[in-house]
Amino acid sequence: MAGVVVVFDFDKTIIDLDSDNWVVDELGATDLFNQLLPTMPWNSVMDMMMKELYTQGKTIDDIQEVLKRAPIHPRVIPAIKTAHSLGCDLRIVSDANLFYIETILVHLGIRDCFTEINTNPGYVNEEGRLRIFPFHDFQSSSHGCNLCPPNMCKGMIIERIQASLAKEGKKTMIYLGDGSGDFCPSLKLKEGDYVMPRMNFPVWDLICQNRELVRAKIDEWSDGEELERVLLKLIEAISIQESHSNSFQLLSVNCKMETIPMADHEALSSSLQVTQ
Repeated sequence: MAGVVVVFDFDKTIIDLDSDNWVVDELGATDLFNQLLPTMPWNSVMDMMMKELYTQGKTIDDIQEVLKRAPIHPRVIPAIKTAHSLGCDLRIVSDANLFYIETILVHLGIRDCFTEINTNPGYVNEEGRLRIFPFHDFQSSSHGCNLCPPNMCKGMIIERIQASLAKEGKKTMIYLGDGSGDFCPSLKLKEGDYVMPRMNFPVWDLICQNRELVRAKIDEWSDGEELERVLLKLIEAISIQESHSNSFQLLSVNCKMETIPMADHEALSSSLQVTQ
């Protein structure tokens, strides 16, 4: 499905929790995290937490082992692999960080399914300490979106992806997310696109309150099993629609040539049948 681009949030969408909180809690630093959180931006708190864990003797291996234990619904991985095998272009837009996301995706064996990861930078420095920085340097300038946190406007990322895809012809985008930060990119989707908000999560509430602002078709999901079912159903529907569109284009071309052999009539008739 070269014409389908599937964009996933990460925390509470691909994995079933918030990766930042998971690492902090599993490494026994919850109290310090709660003390620091009211005093500085989230990314700065996480960078400070990585420094504190480093001074306590926690290693990169310790962090990776925690990440590898992050809970994920058993149907999410098959859903991603199937979408990839069908030729969909899979991408991630997440307010987690690159080190966490890549560690988990590699561990799950699905890193190669994604063509692009848009998230906060996270890397191991020369001291062996994990550093975490904001995607957007809000200290020097604002991204100007009042719907999104200062470090990342997912809507701007979606607009950039849309601009790059426009050069390749018509594409249908499916966006999956759960948090309030996923509302802005939902508003950037166009008619013919699809948004898959997680039910009873912040983005679902915001979409329900502002349905008239969302141009994309809304297909909700509640857990990994529904994520798989809804996502693959949408991909199939888009595939059928594209197949019909291509068939009608072929018919139009043949009509302009004035003659259509009987064999072509039969082939077109067969290709336009929809299996119930």
